[in-house]
Amino acid sequence: MLIALIAKDKAGALDIRKANRDAHLAYLKSSGDTIMMAGPFLDDAGDMCGSLIILNVADMAEAEAWAAADPYKAAGLFESVTLQAWNKVLG
Repeated sequence: MLIALIAKDKAGALDIRKANRDAHLAYLKSSGDTIMMAGPFLDDAGDMCGSLIILNVADMAEAEAWAAADPYKAAGLFESVTLQAWNKVLG
């Protein structure tokens, strides 16, 4: 099951994102085949302001558990996180 994780950073949280980026990237890399693709959203100035991660998981509960263990979550970076079932058509 493919799940899109769409996260928006809290306003003014770029320093939190930068301080926790290495731990977040290590978490992504350690997740193996669970991660189909991932990357940050950018604001008008080109700064990171959120995340899009496509998870390949058995069910929504696994996606929720993955999101809960993300170092960005522990750092309090996100204003909101949405997990949405997604269907790959192209790419």
